[in-house]
Amino acid sequence: MKLVILDRDGTINVDSDEFIKSPEEWQPLAGSLEAIARLNHAGWHVAVASNQSGLGRGLFDVASLNAIHAKMHKAVSALGGRIDAVFYCPHSPDEGCRCRKPLPGLFEQIGERFGVDLSTVPVVGDTVRDIQAGAAVGCQPNLVLTGKGAAWRGKTLPAEFPEGTRVHENLLAFADWLVTKSAPPKPAV
Repeated sequence: MKLVILDRDGTINVDSDEFIKSPEEWQPLAGSLEAIARLNHAGWHVAVASNQSGLGRGLFDVASLNAIHAKMHKAVSALGGRIDAVFYCPHSPDEGCRCRKPLPGLFEQIGERFGVDLSTVPVVGDTVRDIQAGAAVGCQPNLVLTGKGAAWRGKTLPAEFPEGTRVHENLLAFADWLVTKSAPPKPAV
């Protein structure tokens, strides 16, 4: 199975320091939904791994989070794509859980659910903690220069980024790279 793991806020949708608390606040980044559909059409399954500490902080409830994700699924579906599963950490930063990125708990859950060797799985995010969490279980690290990743535009990544981290302008650029990279060679004429 070809699987890719995406961060949500700042990678798929606009991020907010005030948290995304309602479906109305959830707005896709330009090209991100098309990127997911492109990945799907090339045979890739898509899982989302997202810290949602707003739940633990009491800023929104599970019903609101489900409504946000329903909007996301519907928007992706309208373009012929799908997100196979959404995994999220509901804990606040001080709860000491194993699922809050940069710890790898969400990725371990995804690996178990899909039964895949995570060393074959690209992870895409806009922060070092997204990339570190995936790399901790062997995922292939990819940074997008959207959301918080925009701070790295034109700069050399510091040592806290896992070795081999690839940088992409946005999720659509990542999808184009991955689909092209994984396409079978064309037969010689």
